[in-house]
Amino acid sequence: MILVKPSFRIEYIPVDGLKFIEQAGRTCYKSEDKITEDSAGKFVNMVIRKGHDSVIEHANMTVRFICDRGVTHELVRHRLCAFSQESTRYCNYSGGVKFVIPPWVDIEPGNYYSSLNLSNSFRTPSVYGDWFWMMFCAERSYQNLVKGGWTPQQARSVLPNSLKTEIVVTANFREWRHILRVRTSEAAHPQMREIMIPLLQRVKMIVPVIFDDIGKPVIFDDIGKVVENES
Repeated sequence: MILVKPSFRIEYIPVDGLKFIEQAGRTCYKSEDKITEDSAGKFVNMVIRKGHDSVIEHANMTVRFICDRGVTHELVRHRLCAFSQESTRYCNYSGGVKFVIPPWVDIEPGNYYSSLNLSNSFRTPSVYGDWFWMMFCAERSYQNLVKGGWTPQQARSVLPNSLKTEIVVTANFREWRHILRVRTSEAAHPQMREIMIPLLQRVKMIVPVIFDDIGKPVIFDDIGKVVENES
């Protein structure tokens, strides 16, 4: 049994995404003659501030997440995405199962096949030990069922939400703005926030004009139009 922490990797983000958005967006105004070397950021910031979010749909980003299946059950609710996920029907975990440690469980990542790690697990508080042994028993049950002739798609019925999975998600910038706004809020599940907040911090460094306003309170005028974001 291997215990891991969640992680992500940005697989693709367009180097010239802002310029591509500007080239497409200026078609609306026939203002292509105003394109300069540094005009893309200003143009994209303008369309976002005005609520013309459809323009930023011209650029996509792909992210690979390593997380538990409970998180992916929520993630795939976002409809305007392409998803490719590790399949428990076809992946055979009889050689060893990986589980994702929840942020509220104080157990170190590692390979818990060794007797040293198994003995150390007894030193954790009982509530953490309960989670640990549930994962241990789930792995043992899965492996016994496969050895007894069950197929992976049958044996998966004993695997919990904490099962580690990988999912690759592609969406346009507008949808990513929605995902990151919803999934980093205080109302989001702790495990979702655990992985989405670092992703938001990363993309703010890469393309700040697209994501920098997320996580800041929004001020509206009397007719409901966005006036400004507080810093």
